[in-house]
Amino acid sequence: MLSFAAARRYMVDGQLRINDVTNPHLVGAFQAIPRERFVPADKAELAYLDMDLPLAEPAGARSPRYLLKPLVLAKLIEVAEVRETERVLDVGSTTGYSSAVLAALAKEVVSLEEDQALAQAAEKNWAHLGRKNIVSRVGPLTEGASAEGPYDVIVLNGAVEFVPENLSAQLVEGGRLVCVLRHGVAGKGMVYRFAAGVLSGRAVFDAAAPLLPGFVRPPAFAF
Repeated sequence: MLSFAAARRYMVDGQLRINDVTNPHLVGAFQAIPRERFVPADKAELAYLDMDLPLAEPAGARSPRYLLKPLVLAKLIEVAEVRETERVLDVGSTTGYSSAVLAALAKEVVSLEEDQALAQAAEKNWAHLGRKNIVSRVGPLTEGASAEGPYDVIVLNGAVEFVPENLSAQLVEGGRLVCVLRHGVAGKGMVYRFAAGVLSGRAVFDAAAPLLPGFVRPPAFAF
């Protein structure tokens, strides 16, 4: 039976490094953090596969929630260029894996999750890892966490069909926002920069990810 430590090595070598994830601090975080702790016990053996891993659907949730596949999360964080002096808002953090990875790179992470049960699970996971530079907040994902802002980096933990203006307003001058922007069934990993009151973005890589709750564009009205 493959050990979780060996599975982490295979994930790093077989998914991240061969796909040009090169930041040594980021790679080290993926190597060190036990991803199996952040998924339901009956899915622990799937934790290191190249897939969006479904979590137990929270009661009353607007849509199923997933742990983002390792490669997409790693590439989003890498293009965000997180520095050790920076503050990061992690939107849609579910059970806290992405926030744990970001906390290994940044000064402080504000972890935003709209489901109380998932947020509580995340807090237990961080406590087990001894992570003390993560602040948990519960609320609508599209609203961000302006009270703790502004942020150097905002990570949207899934696919979105639009980026709310109020999120860009929570960035510092020169701040970055990363996400998977979906058009139909196709998606692009995007990095946006906020400068002079304007958020401008560019596509960096092809990507697919589950949609985040609240980030679906309303259907256009047609006459």
